[in-house]
Amino acid sequence: MDQQRWQKAMEWPLVVAALVFLVAYAWEVIADLQGSALILAEVIQGLTWALFLLDYGMNLYLAKPRAAWFRSHLFDLAVVVLPMLRPLRALRFVTLLRVLDRTAGVAFRGRITTYVAGAASLLIFVAALAVLDAERPAPGAAIKTLGDALWWAVVTVTTVGYGDEVPITPQGRLIAAALMFCGIALLGIVTATFAAWIIEKIAVQDAAQQAATVAHIKDLEAKIDTLHEMISTLRR
Repeated sequence: MDQQRWQKAMEWPLVVAALVFLVAYAWEVIADLQGSALILAEVIQGLTWALFLLDYGMNLYLAKPRAAWFRSHLFDLAVVVLPMLRPLRALRFVTLLRVLDRTAGVAFRGRITTYVAGAASLLIFVAALAVLDAERPAPGAAIKTLGDALWWAVVTVTTVGYGDEVPITPQGRLIAAALMFCGIALLGIVTATFAAWIIEKIAVQDAAQQAATVAHIKDLEAKIDTLHEMISTLRR
């Protein structure tokens, strides 16, 4: 089996695994599981990790050349090493959305907008779960509920940072730093997409004006030719 066939075969299993991991992790954090329920959630997350490990290993084995593939797929390695990144695979769902009745450029922009919206929502939810998991057991922590964690994630990803709720654990601060960088990146994508939309609108208007000007000039030329013929006729 070549790498392309393997990736195609694993596309949906990886999406399902990402969603299963997200559900299991959210269940563990939100319900603050203990005992057998905690063990079940951990086992489910471990199985999804094994599937991602298998996918990464097979891709590395089938890649040609392997060194180049390894360097260009460091995110896939991070997904295996850092289990918290696995839910990001679920964003592949947005690639199934298509705008069939629009131009290619508009359709691409629509997919980018959908991707950014999905990425932002998923990023906020996952970061809220992660910071809640890190902060809740810490004495004196301000983030103790899912509502607090979601509010903190929203103000952090938008780089507002009111400071009413601040992580105090090293893990929580690391999550905050990563979330801020991701928020800046998402803001850059949104800005670039909006700028591209404005440029496209201006280009369309300019093209329409140029077309109208050309049509007007041709009409004037036709009228001048008609007048020229009439004057020639009168002279004769």
